[in-house]
Amino acid sequence: MNSDAIIECVPNFSEGTDAATVSKIVAAMQVEGVSLLDWSLDTAHNRSVVTIAGPPAAVIAAAVKSVGKAAELIDLTRQKGVHPRIGAADVVPFIPVSGISMAECAVLARQAGLLIWRTYGVPVYFYGAAAARPDRVQLEEVRKGQFEGLREATRRDSSRCPDIGGPGLHETAGASAVGARNFLIAFNVHLHQPDISAARAIARDIRASNGGLHGVKAIGVVANGRAQVSMNITEFQITPMRHIHSTIQHLAQRHGVLIDDAELIGLIPEDAYEEGADWVKQITGFDPALKILERRLEHPLAWPSV
Repeated sequence: MNSDAIIECVPNFSEGTDAATVSKIVAAMQVEGVSLLDWSLDTAHNRSVVTIAGPPAAVIAAAVKSVGKAAELIDLTRQKGVHPRIGAADVVPFIPVSGISMAECAVLARQAGLLIWRTYGVPVYFYGAAAARPDRVQLEEVRKGQFEGLREATRRDSSRCPDIGGPGLHETAGASAVGARNFLIAFNVHLHQPDISAARAIARDIRASNGGLHGVKAIGVVANGRAQVSMNITEFQITPMRHIHSTIQHLAQRHGVLIDDAELIGLIPEDAYEEGADWVKQITGFDPALKILERRLEHPLAWPSV
């Protein structure tokens, strides 16, 4: 492995309302050599997303620590998430940035998963390029049933048991999906009208799994009283953001609704950014210096003190 390799990790935690709890989880990730690039609380989805980057060994150590702290502080039996989730540290993806291949990131994900189980007793499912089974490549397949449904499924169906640990889930922290993947853009569009049926219809039409846009995963939800099309975009090189946005605009008009604004969760790579594009203009408070990965790497955030 290249000694100058840099990887990114974007763990998602099933807590978006308690800032103190999330601050403690982020603070636990402070490892020498690791840069904190972004972190945010999403109250509407009761979820938080953190972005770190650095040398592989240091990033793995930071990610594993975050899973342990999340398991300590988040009790899934006492809350529900609008966003699908199976664990306190729900998903822990590793992304190659420079000097490293996807295959090497997959090996790192396997190492991290083993450490998570051995250190904290949290079972792990592998997904994406690190998947141990073909039916677990897609994250949505791993998450089927969410924490509550998966907890019951593991008790009666051995095929739903974790790849490492188990056979059941952690009593309060569930399980973590650990994987390797390319850059993912988490992009949400709010409709002006509180019409959840329109949001669901638009999401259904643009989802790749329904024959929509390549590399687009989408669901329609209610977030803070507003209808939202919530998307994960995994192939922006093939399906540019401007095309996704214009398609949503067209579909919104067909359903008799208007787009209100948009939000970006986490960071985007420089290659996905289109200065002056309509989709960028609709993102509330968008600042390229803060939201573009390569620019953030040059000026990371300070770690929270708790």
